[in-house]
Amino acid sequence: MSEVHGGGQSPGAAAATGPESVTCHEDLVRLLAEQFARADVSLRELQARADRSGGTRLPRSTCADMLAGRRFPKKAVMVAFLRGCRVPDHDLPAWERAWDRVRISRLPAGAWDGRASPTPTGTAPTSAAAPAGPAVDEGGRRRRAVLTGDGRGRRAVLTGGGRRRAVLVAAVAVPAAAALVLAVVVALRMTARPEAPPERVPDQAVDPDHIVTDDGRAFPRGGSSRFTVSVSPANTGVRLTRRLDAGVGLQHATITVDGAPAAHWRPLLEDGVHKWRNQIVDLPPALTAGRRALTVVNECVSASGFNEFLYTVEHRINGVWSIADKVDVGPDHPESEAAHDYRVIGGDWAHHQTFVYPPRKEDWNVR
Repeated sequence: MSEVHGGGQSPGAAAATGPESVTCHEDLVRLLAEQFARADVSLRELQARADRSGGTRLPRSTCADMLAGRRFPKKAVMVAFLRGCRVPDHDLPAWERAWDRVRISRLPAGAWDGRASPTPTGTAPTSAAAPAGPAVDEGGRRRRAVLTGDGRGRRAVLTGGGRRRAVLVAAVAVPAAAALVLAVVVALRMTARPEAPPERVPDQAVDPDHIVTDDGRAFPRGGSSRFTVSVSPANTGVRLTRRLDAGVGLQHATITVDGAPAAHWRPLLEDGVHKWRNQIVDLPPALTAGRRALTVVNECVSASGFNEFLYTVEHRINGVWSIADKVDVGPDHPESEAAHDYRVIGGDWAHHQTFVYPPRKEDWNVR
């Protein structure tokens, strides 16, 4: 079974009862600060613990920005921070799901309209530019102004020579970066105004039907999964639909049915924003007709590995497709795995994920 999230609370409304109550960045920051206080440890010691573990590094400045709410952390950084605070491993999945919910809520508008290219989380749209402060300090010395108009955090140097020189420098770069010129002009205009905090880009509403939490498994190249499904012997065709995490790109696996080569899970390009996909594969009728049960083996042949969360089996009878069986993969579904004699060889991941499907439902299914 998968869990579809709906509803929501206003920022700060979640009770500080645990990561499952998190609905926004402010909630996450508050709970992380509480864990830090309970751990009664310094940022220097957290950094040392992470270094000793050999995992994700925890620079003190990164932790300070995370605890102050100035920076939305990467998931690996947050997990390393919690481990440094001695949070038990069995509690970490709830924190990861909280991080996923906050990340999805922070996705910019361009990621949802199905036309514009996704803007990286935490950056302003292309039409906006916000300077990090005055271009010139009190002594006329050089200062840097951060220009986010190109969505990549480029920096332009504004010197004490004044606006004319800065505009001239920007104009020379027009052939290579026209967008940067506009950002410089906006920055110059802003220096004549009182310094003000940058305008916050509002969080965008996400259709709750597109957000799904599901558990699954993954295995590397050379690993495989195996399961047996039921179909009608009167079938004239069978197809498999696999829910996968498309945030891992170029997954490729071979498919055999009762030991005979049948098809391929072809590689799909990575999608780091809308990660859920349903990939469909048709099995040869010669391998399925007249059979009540099919044993399917997926063997990974790609360096990126292979993941699986849910298999839906459809069969065609008298020209009509209908659902014949489902295999719900993951550590939370031992009954489904046992009923289908599911086995995995070389598995290296078994966990939950909370992701979103693409804005248009016709883009959910791929072949």
